[in-house]
Amino acid sequence: MSSACSGPFRGTRWYGSARARADPAAAERPSISRDEAVRRLEGEVNEVDKGVDAEMTDKPAEPARGPAPDAAAQSAKGGVHVPVAPAAGWVNPLRDPRDRRLPRIAGPSGLVIFGVTGDLSRKKLMPAVYDLANRGLLPPGFSLVGFARRDWEDQDFAQVVYEAVKEHARTPFREEVWHQLSEGMRFVPGDFDDDTAFKQLRAAVEELDSSRGTGGNFAFYLSVPPRFFPKVVQQLKKHGLANAPRGSWRRAVIEKPFGHDLASARRLNRIVHEVFDPEQVFRIDHYLGKETVQNILALRFANTMFEPIWNRSFVDHVQITMAEDIGIGGRAGYYDGIGAARDVVQNHLLQLLALTAMEEPIAFDAEALLTEKLKVLKSVRLPEDLGSHTVRAQYAEGWQGGERVVGYVQEEGIAPGSRTDTYAAVKLGIGNRRWAGVPFYLRAGKRLGRRVTEIAVVFKRAPHSPFDSTATEELGENAVVIRVQPDEGMTVRFGSKVPGTSMEIRDVSMDFAYGESFTESSPEAYERLILDVLLGDANLFPRHQEVEESWRILDPIEAYWDEHGRPAQYPAGTWGPREADEMLARDGRSWRRP
Repeated sequence: MSSACSGPFRGTRWYGSARARADPAAAERPSISRDEAVRRLEGEVNEVDKGVDAEMTDKPAEPARGPAPDAAAQSAKGGVHVPVAPAAGWVNPLRDPRDRRLPRIAGPSGLVIFGVTGDLSRKKLMPAVYDLANRGLLPPGFSLVGFARRDWEDQDFAQVVYEAVKEHARTPFREEVWHQLSEGMRFVPGDFDDDTAFKQLRAAVEELDSSRGTGGNFAFYLSVPPRFFPKVVQQLKKHGLANAPRGSWRRAVIEKPFGHDLASARRLNRIVHEVFDPEQVFRIDHYLGKETVQNILALRFANTMFEPIWNRSFVDHVQITMAEDIGIGGRAGYYDGIGAARDVVQNHLLQLLALTAMEEPIAFDAEALLTEKLKVLKSVRLPEDLGSHTVRAQYAEGWQGGERVVGYVQEEGIAPGSRTDTYAAVKLGIGNRRWAGVPFYLRAGKRLGRRVTEIAVVFKRAPHSPFDSTATEELGENAVVIRVQPDEGMTVRFGSKVPGTSMEIRDVSMDFAYGESFTESSPEAYERLILDVLLGDANLFPRHQEVEESWRILDPIEAYWDEHGRPAQYPAGTWGPREADEMLARDGRSWRRP
């Protein structure tokens, strides 16, 4: 008696000891050797493959996934288990070529987080890892390793991750996903100068390679203050963790700030590149992981309606705003001495400027994007009079969200005489044909009117209007406003006639919102960026050349501020200091009210 398979392998007959047990009479029939059984089975599988090919000629062919195992070697272990690779031309009937998720699923890999006890790790990184697993974008054997100065065991670390996921994850909690993810969690206690701890880390990585199948592929996430970057990367090199086994990869992920000026950024880049090649280093700017920031490129280069007017002939000016409605919170130790310009303008806002002003890249890949963004950053021109066209300020006490709040210098941990800026506004120009004469106004601050980040491209007024002045007195300037957060989307502002018997024209808005146009909610920026690190996709990560050019732009402004007086003051809950309004008024313009 023989058994036949159904489905793609229907008609296949299996040979071996199970045949005799299932049919006692079979023992009396002539037996065959295992090698003969293997040959017959392979022949029948090939016949089935031909039949499958004939049934599926309307589907595109897919190459075989790897060499077939040695069938005879497999059969020698007892029983007949013959994994045979699909024949050339065979197509998996369960795979839809239109499914675009497949290239975006990470291969065997793991993530090591240094500074795993910090707020960034707890509120962003751990939930992002779980959300990726919940969406099916991580491999089954994905592993997460924590490194910190805590006397924890693996299960203690897993409990911390569990609590962070339950509190901050974007996607629903599923027990089966958590169980699979938690099996790959390890914790290594120690300091950054502790050789024993890094030896334990290497042992943990090697153990995960064998137990979880991570294949030697690990990313090291440095969620630590910048002063520890050199020590961590040198320890990784010393203990052989930066060197990937043959056919595997190792990557370093670095959080901002990337230095505090051009000289320190160059030193940091030199130290990191002594251990990791430039293409192995991923500098995190989480703004570049936001859907709306990526949509700037789609808006400009996938449509024909915007690009013809995206230049000096039609654009009057551009405003880029990042406003926060909170103070420094518990970040006094980090923030004081850094300030809004170094914390936000040097990275987030200059990256937004580059994406807004860049020329069309030849392809959507890291090298092409770097080329075009560098052109913009190298073309940035500072105003001749920095005193008239830059402003720094600190928030004073005031009302925010119905509560009385203290000023910056009254915050815990801040020296009374601190000159650190919590608000910065600068006017920049771009010296190329597209943008010559178009000012770019950048502003960022804490304790402002509301939390919002937006890019407003404001267009020139019509050169001639057939309507009298009374008809257009409430008509402003046309604008395209890209909302980065919190309500991701875009608004187009233009003039329209007011219903009625008279000709009256007033501003109206046409709005696009991600939440209303798409059924799938936007992933968190760290989900996209962590996945890109595991995939080796560097499109959304600033390269060291961009970092250094950004500091070249900001350093003269910071030097001027250091030599000229103290920051201006603005009440908490307002939209910034009077001096910033005056800066734009001198140009005959005013700040948008988001």
